[in-house]
Amino acid sequence: MRIERFFSKEGVHPFDEHRWSSRDARITGSNGETIFEKSIEAPEQWSDMACRVVASKYLGKDETSVKDLIRRVCCGISGAGLKSGYFTSLLDENAFEADLIWLCLNQYGSFNSPVWFNVGLQPKPQVSACFIQSVEDNMDSIMQLAVTEANLFKHGSGTGTDLSSIRSSKERLSSGGRPSGPLSFMRVYDQIAAVVKSGGKTRRAAKMQSLRVDHPDILEFIECKEREDRKARDLVAAGWGPEAYDTVAYQNANLSVRVTDEFMKALDPTWPNSFYTKKVTTGHDYGFINPRDLFRRMAECAHACGDPGIQYHDTINRWHTCPESGSINASNPCSEYMFLDDSACNLASLNLMKFRNPDGSFNVEAFKHAVRIFIIAQDILVDLGSYPTPSIETNSWRFRPLGLGFANLGALVMSNGLPYDSDDARSLAGSIAALMTGQAYLTSAEIAEELGEPQGLSLNRTSMKEVLEDHHNEVLQRSDDSPMWRAAVCEWSGVPVCDGFRNAQVTCIAPTGTIGFMMDCDTTGIEPVLALSSVKHLAGGWEATLVPQCVELVKERINSGELTKDVVACAMPAPGMPGIPYMAHLKMMAAVQPFISGAISKTINMPATATVEDVENVFMEGWKLGLKSVTVYRDGSKQFQPVSTGPRPASEDKAQTQPDARIERTPARRRLPETRDSVTHKFNVAKHEGYITVGLYEDGTPGEMFITMTKAGSTLGGLMDCFATSVSLNLQYGVPLESMVKKFRHVRFEPAGMTGSKDIPFAKSIVDYVFTWLGRRFLPGTTEVAEVKSAPTPTTAGPTPAPSGDAPPCDVCGSLTVRNGTCFKCPNCGNSLGCS
Repeated sequence: MRIERFFSKEGVHPFDEHRWSSRDARITGSNGETIFEKSIEAPEQWSDMACRVVASKYLGKDETSVKDLIRRVCCGISGAGLKSGYFTSLLDENAFEADLIWLCLNQYGSFNSPVWFNVGLQPKPQVSACFIQSVEDNMDSIMQLAVTEANLFKHGSGTGTDLSSIRSSKERLSSGGRPSGPLSFMRVYDQIAAVVKSGGKTRRAAKMQSLRVDHPDILEFIECKEREDRKARDLVAAGWGPEAYDTVAYQNANLSVRVTDEFMKALDPTWPNSFYTKKVTTGHDYGFINPRDLFRRMAECAHACGDPGIQYHDTINRWHTCPESGSINASNPCSEYMFLDDSACNLASLNLMKFRNPDGSFNVEAFKHAVRIFIIAQDILVDLGSYPTPSIETNSWRFRPLGLGFANLGALVMSNGLPYDSDDARSLAGSIAALMTGQAYLTSAEIAEELGEPQGLSLNRTSMKEVLEDHHNEVLQRSDDSPMWRAAVCEWSGVPVCDGFRNAQVTCIAPTGTIGFMMDCDTTGIEPVLALSSVKHLAGGWEATLVPQCVELVKERINSGELTKDVVACAMPAPGMPGIPYMAHLKMMAAVQPFISGAISKTINMPATATVEDVENVFMEGWKLGLKSVTVYRDGSKQFQPVSTGPRPASEDKAQTQPDARIERTPARRRLPETRDSVTHKFNVAKHEGYITVGLYEDGTPGEMFITMTKAGSTLGGLMDCFATSVSLNLQYGVPLESMVKKFRHVRFEPAGMTGSKDIPFAKSIVDYVFTWLGRRFLPGTTEVAEVKSAPTPTTAGPTPAPSGDAPPCDVCGSLTVRNGTCFKCPNCGNSLGCS
């Protein structure tokens, strides 16, 4: 292949274009102790976070510079490509290597974490982040899956398996006994994942388990995680801390139900109400289930704890390029890689903000060249890497699936003055996805012309042509007269006429957790901006308010009235600021999905007030919009007790007398005695210390409150003092404490974070902490965070009092993680709980 330099300069090494400095990469834990520290050499324009990620995650034992890391990986890839015949000459290999180094060094793109972990440190490194594994209905296969999963976790990768091939607990063994069923073996896999850390030291295991909707054990699968979460909630209520979650099952995997078109159609009230589960051993009908009742239970459990998600089996397989070789049955943990069983995919992502010109236009030519370089590099990695089983190795060579994606879409949209929830934003996202996939397939065809089409694609040539033509038709139907769409149409016009391809898949949208930090991205994957600002705690007690770069770009235009506030709508809006409707997340996915080979890792963020019916609507609309999978998360569902279906408090049941409107009524104030008992509680929210003092009536009920912050004279201290006075007046004029606890729990604003309290380990704000403590201290029966009513009846989706609020604490530094696609990432140390 001929490679002409586009980014690098002849005679100038990319390292020499930068100013380098010694940087102290330090990570502190949630209690302030230093858990990692190393001095490294890094480019001056790299942020401290990017340096921390490289130093703590990716540098080898003897490496002390970003130069060492990038040289090891990029030169290792280009050298392997030269040996395998990818380049026409040594000059082409040099040009490829220089441009790849330039792209990684300047944060234009990045490979998935296993590449940075392993390439150049061992002869046959594990380079793929995503694996899909099969399991057969016999003990040898079931136990072998456990072994290969453990090895994958160890080297920084994630894996997914559909368990529908395991016979249900309701069928019979050949000996006449009852089988264990898939859920029993899920417990085994869950415990293995719990004790094996990915990457050898820092990354938790990432795994996906799915089950077909017609499996006889489907109801038990749907309910399993929610049931276990309720056990953990009871333990926390009894005084256990976060370790309560170590005692319950199914916490180390994402769960998804694979639904068919037949099932989704049966949800229509006019459709015949008949749907049968199938015996695994014979395929015969096992038993009737009411599809609407089952769908409702899926929504209830997802509403309560985020699982299960949903995968649309028939939609996935309609876009399958290699159906003659088998159906697509499963996905990787984050749901972006969907392909044949026993296959692997190495990921890479491009930082879209790097291709934004100063006037807001998109640098199409630079983007196309970057796509070409990374696709070549990823294809080289297919042969360079090692695989955990012979079948995965064989399928990797026969189909060579790749997963190039992008990050920073939310930042690009906001920087251009577009609301995330707008047709213009969706059009921009769709055109970028179409351009990327079109160029990727053209590059794949170029490689195939030089090195040959792999056997698996030769067998599926007709089917693959049909799928690519479907992609092409979507481009033609969606395109408009913008430069981006014109470029995408031009790229795709050449794809269907290619004579063969090197790769069955070329693109997907991964969550880009740790590598997003390495590229200094404001946003990851397809996600919008998370929040307009965050507070960073610095050494010596100082604090810094961090504002994403994309917000800075539009702030003045917002203030001048040139742009509306909708432009800065975020996934987690500050009080008084616009948020992003949950349907907008679905629409953005739908704008991108037709132009992506694989799928999209994305969680649909829903407000705490979202109902079970809202979750049902998301699942249904995802299918109608042609998505491949959907995962939901309702804000606060990991800590919030849903409204009970039990009896209301007696105070609410009392008959209320309607006053005569002609009579002026004066509210009565119940004052406290001059000498009164009180309770004082010390708290710490994200290193903001203070004291809550509650004055008590003779009967022991609260009648006043004082909040004193340790930093006297601060604005925060003054506001909290005024707020406490207002609460005191409310109490003395008869406003029920229960009503205020319900109203002010889950209020979210900075400072927020870890508290050091066993009972309330995380708070979304100081107000959230104060009213959580008040509820636990003064409301009888309130035994868990935010629980102010009795436990739900069995028909109500159960809550989960997760010890860290909306997301698990980072297992490296203890800081609160944030949602990232369908996984989590740590904004303090850069750790990813996913597979990218």
